[in-house]
Amino acid sequence: MDYRIERIGRADWQRLRKVRLAQLLDTPLAFGETHEDASRHGEGEWMARCGWVNEPDRLGLVAVDAAGEWVATMLSVPNRSQPGALDLIGVWVDPAHRGRGRGVADALLDAVLAWARVRGAGRMLLGVHEANPRAAAFYLRRGFAYTGQETPYVLDTSARILEMALPLDRAGADRPG
Repeated sequence: MDYRIERIGRADWQRLRKVRLAQLLDTPLAFGETHEDASRHGEGEWMARCGWVNEPDRLGLVAVDAAGEWVATMLSVPNRSQPGALDLIGVWVDPAHRGRGRGVADALLDAVLAWARVRGAGRMLLGVHEANPRAAAFYLRRGFAYTGQETPYVLDTSARILEMALPLDRAGADRPG
C-alpha cells in the first residue's frame, strides 16, 4: 500500500483528535497523557494543538493511506535544554500499517530528518519507554543510540523513559539497514 506524507494543518483538529485518541488506546505507555484525559479536551484544545505544531520551529507529519485516513504520526520540536537539538515526539503507526515492509515509520522519519537537517539541527533526541522494545529496535536500526540518560515516566514514576540520540551531521548514517 502506498502512503502520502503530509503536514498536520492548522484546521486538522478533528483528525488530530481522532488519531491521538487511537494512539492512546493502542499504545498508552508511549505517550504522556491518558486516553481518559485526552477524551475530555474540547475543540479549543485540539485547535491549539494544531496551532502549536504549526509554529515555525516545529513539524507535525502524518502518513495518509489510500483511503485518506491518517495512519501514523511523527512530530519534531526544539529540545528545551540543548540548543541545536530537536526532539522526536508523537511517534505512532496504526497496528494495521506497522512493519518494516510497509515502510511507514521509515518514510516519516526520513521526512523529519530531512527537515531537521535543512534547519541545521545537530542532533535528534527522543525518549522511549523501557517497556517498548519494538520502538527501541526501530530507532536502533535507524542509527539512534542510547545516551545513558533516563527520566521517570510521567504517568508511572516506577517506569523509565530512556533517551536516545542521533547525530545529524553524519550524512546517510540514519538510513535503514
